[in-house]
Amino acid sequence: MEKLITFCVPCYNSEAYMQKCINSILCGGKQIEIIIVDDGSKDGTAGIADEYQKEYPDIVKVIHQPNKGHGGAVNAGIKAAKGLYFKVVDSDDYLEKSALAALIEKISMNHAKGKDVDLYITNYVYDHVYDNTQNVVSYDTVLPANMEVTFDSLKKFRLSKVLMMHSLLYKIDVLRNCGIKLPEHTFYVDNLYAYIPLPYVKKIFYLNVDLYFYFIGREDQSVNMKNFVKRYEQQNRVMKIMYNAYSYQEIMKMNKHLRRYMFHDLSLINLNTMMFMIASKDDKKKRKETYKKLQKEFKDSDAKLYRKLKYRSYFTLISIYPWEIKRYSLIIGYKTVCKLVKLG
Repeated sequence: MEKLITFCVPCYNSEAYMQKCINSILCGGKQIEIIIVDDGSKDGTAGIADEYQKEYPDIVKVIHQPNKGHGGAVNAGIKAAKGLYFKVVDSDDYLEKSALAALIEKISMNHAKGKDVDLYITNYVYDHVYDNTQNVVSYDTVLPANMEVTFDSLKKFRLSKVLMMHSLLYKIDVLRNCGIKLPEHTFYVDNLYAYIPLPYVKKIFYLNVDLYFYFIGREDQSVNMKNFVKRYEQQNRVMKIMYNAYSYQEIMKMNKHLRRYMFHDLSLINLNTMMFMIASKDDKKKRKETYKKLQKEFKDSDAKLYRKLKYRSYFTLISIYPWEIKRYSLIIGYKTVCKLVKLG
């Protein structure tokens, strides 16, 4: 049977929660493929993965590899995928059964009609373990639902919203044609995954269902402030790759609605990168030097793109402040956004 979707599940020491994730995807039946990437786990993850492959040989494939980080696991999944479409599901997250059924049905119907779009977009849900609440992130304000469209239908995103890895289901050909290769041993590669393939997308289908449930509550999560201020050098690495992925001139040649979004996304990640460096009082001198060096690199490599990002209103207001006011402003801004979207 032809596989409509390959679900890639990166796993590192995931024995405590990976079964909930995998079981939620197995509801898709034999039209899907699940690639479990055991990324050098040291607990019982490998054994659990192998048991799934043994029990569901027509659905589950296991890749065991030395630890390469989230990006390395996704790269392995893309390389091995046999499905028409590709989606990443982190091992501590899960999919909603009826939404998954609706997605598979829609893909199957469109495929039978020869109408395979390049990107399906669905909603995702912040699932808060600490207070048992949920917050849905939908895209009904920026895209018409339940119909094939192009970027001409993409409306303006508000400041706090971007496309996220959790919401995206790319055609596998899009990922391979754009040549995306995520950096290994690096957090925040989801920013690259949600940015680099977009110019290769022509047809979009927004299915307004709450498919992906994103678990919030583990102390080691990358969105935890005390973690990301320590990982600012990894965020810098991601930002550099994003910045160099497309020049100012290349973006300006894109569809005007896509162009507006690309600048929006790049600007927000640039602002986020600044906060990673500034939000901590530790190593203040080193962080200052790193920030200045990064901005100089951007200016030297593509001055027009640098100016475009620098003089967007919300970035300019922050960048002109003294260091401590910058830091305070960015922390307050981040906490406000987190409160609005219930990120943490």
